[in-house]
Amino acid sequence: MHVRTDRMKVYIQDKGALLMTYDSNCIFCKIVSGAIPAAVIYEDDICLAFADLGQATKGHTLLIPKDHQENIFELEEDTAAHLFKTAPKIANAIKKEFQPAGMNIINNNGTAASQSVFHYHLHFIPRYGADDGFQPSFEDNSSQYTSEDLQAIAKSINNHL
Repeated sequence: MHVRTDRMKVYIQDKGALLMTYDSNCIFCKIVSGAIPAAVIYEDDICLAFADLGQATKGHTLLIPKDHQENIFELEEDTAAHLFKTAPKIANAIKKEFQPAGMNIINNNGTAASQSVFHYHLHFIPRYGADDGFQPSFEDNSSQYTSEDLQAIAKSINNHL
């Protein structure tokens, strides 16, 4: 096993294969390593789910990859596939325990999107009604875009796939 550091990131390798990156400044990496305790809900070789300290609503849970990947733009496809395969398990466990009326599953990427911990994570926020204290909002800007505008937007994004 070989361990190399680079700007506070630790790369753990075994027989030439990169096993995991760890950022010593990242609170979620510290939770993964056991340096900081967490109320763990689920764990496997790739991901970890635990209760969010802030509990936006009762049952608010975070799902993270164990490997340090900052945001959706860095998230490896196989890690993303595993996280989204695990997501229904977490959501259904929360639903069975707390019987919420609904659930928001949210991911913030970058400071402009209100990301505060720069380790990719999904928020599972059970919803109990309009007065449960959590109010995400989306403005309806549909009157500002024609069908042609939407087609142009779709084509320009598709050009990068």
